[in-house]
Amino acid sequence: MHNLAIALHKKGFVVTGSDDVLFEPSVSRLAKQGILPEANGWYPEKVTADINAIILGMHARVDNPELLKAQELGLKIYSYPEYIYEQSKNKIRVVVGGSHGKTTITSMILHALKAAGRDFDYLVGAQLAGFDTMVKITNEAPIIVIEGDEYLASPIDRRPKFHLYKANIAVLSGIAWDHINVFPTFENYTEQFSLFLDTITPGGIVFYSENDEVLETVVMKSTAAIRKAPYHLPEYVIENGITNIIYHEQRYPLLVFGQHNLLNIAAARLICEELGIAAADFYQSITTFNGAARRLELLGKITSGNIYKDFAHSPSKLTATIKAVRTQFPDRKLIAVIELHTFSSLNKDFLSEYAGTLDIADEATVFIDEHTFQQKNIEPYPVEILKTAFANNNIQVFNQPEKLLKYLENVDLNNTNLLLMSSGNFGGINLTQLTETLTKKAGQI
Repeated sequence: MHNLAIALHKKGFVVTGSDDVLFEPSVSRLAKQGILPEANGWYPEKVTADINAIILGMHARVDNPELLKAQELGLKIYSYPEYIYEQSKNKIRVVVGGSHGKTTITSMILHALKAAGRDFDYLVGAQLAGFDTMVKITNEAPIIVIEGDEYLASPIDRRPKFHLYKANIAVLSGIAWDHINVFPTFENYTEQFSLFLDTITPGGIVFYSENDEVLETVVMKSTAAIRKAPYHLPEYVIENGITNIIYHEQRYPLLVFGQHNLLNIAAARLICEELGIAAADFYQSITTFNGAARRLELLGKITSGNIYKDFAHSPSKLTATIKAVRTQFPDRKLIAVIELHTFSSLNKDFLSEYAGTLDIADEATVFIDEHTFQQKNIEPYPVEILKTAFANNNIQVFNQPEKLLKYLENVDLNNTNLLLMSSGNFGGINLTQLTETLTKKAGQI
């Protein structure tokens, strides 16, 4: 929301906002633009009849006093995605959807467009190197690239966000059940992707991963008046820990790795070709792409060991990330740590989806901060339930960050990769300090 506020401020709108709690980097960025709220909290008296639009954040409550005042005055209330569409109706809208890879594919497209000197707007779910904010909305740019989340648009608009953008060009990366608190069954979740295809502008195109059987079935069943184009793994080779894409006998060394990232690259390439960027130019630009924030982010390394942080939290993301590190460094020990933090990952009815996901790690640890159960009002469950759900009796389980930190500080990085996966923050553990501790202990900084 703060990124959108800044984008609209830069466009020339008068923008004000409110929240009960503001965190960094929102505070500093809003202050720099001169639009930081004077105080936290809700002030319905500031909602007046001369306001052109109210944009409602996804996490606002239906009884929010400012929302109630806006409704009382009959003001136009938009959800975040609705307003993005309002600001981009005259642009070519590229929407990247799917259960995994959305942020990375979107980031790759932006990276290639920027390298080609193209003018474009965007909405992406991570901070990217070379981009000041995560949202850009202008009058001039003919294209907007949107990361299309399937979560709900707002508390008063229960439609998935990506249904509201009306894509001209779309990507679907795959379907793997998520957001169980909103989509209680796999069938209900899958249906959202069928409905998304119906929202694509007639004559538009959807690129989809043919590696995903569920997705392919959904796309093939669709009767939407759109073009359908599958994508698959490009030709590649791994040499000395570096993945190279091979195209027309030319090798393009990458800074990222893993089959999931190769599929992401394949999707981004097709989108960029649809936007007029030649494949060879795309591949050349992607050699300098070092990933989106928190996606296999290299925290530190020694000669024979790396520490990675990744956003992986759902079963499909967990599987892809662990497989990527194992395949890239087959001769190194792999220690995998996953924090269960989301409503879905903590739901006992969903836990069985994680069966086998940690099996190819040499050491596997599951962390659930005991405070997370309290915050989400979930009844804690014993270690045995987790071991049964993961179908792995060898996993270690921690529920206190102090105990997890003690375990991590004893890791020997020599000939070892440590993979830390979470959409949370491991109970506040300072990963920068942990990285320094482990690399120093290994004898190198």
